[in-house]
Amino acid sequence: MTIYDEWVDPDDAPELTSEWFRAADVKMGDVLVSKGKAPRRGRPLYGSEPKIQQSLRLDREVLDKFKATGPGWQARINQVLKEAKL
Repeated sequence: MTIYDEWVDPDDAPELTSEWFRAADVKMGDVLVSKGKAPRRGRPLYGSEPKIQQSLRLDREVLDKFKATGPGWQARINQVLKEAKL
């Protein structure tokens, strides 16, 4: 049974289990946040090693250009620095 099927009896409603919620699409308003699983709380995983928090001074122009690329701009700075192999 899908959510689009008509229910004949309210007792036919699916049981709302943890699995049901994990399989649900998560939306904030009209924006799809997560498809088919609950969003993970906390920092997103990236690579196999945890990142080290470090203060770094960058030119405003450099920072603005990376931020303009949208979410994940810090990871993109990290990738550019890794590829530079300094």
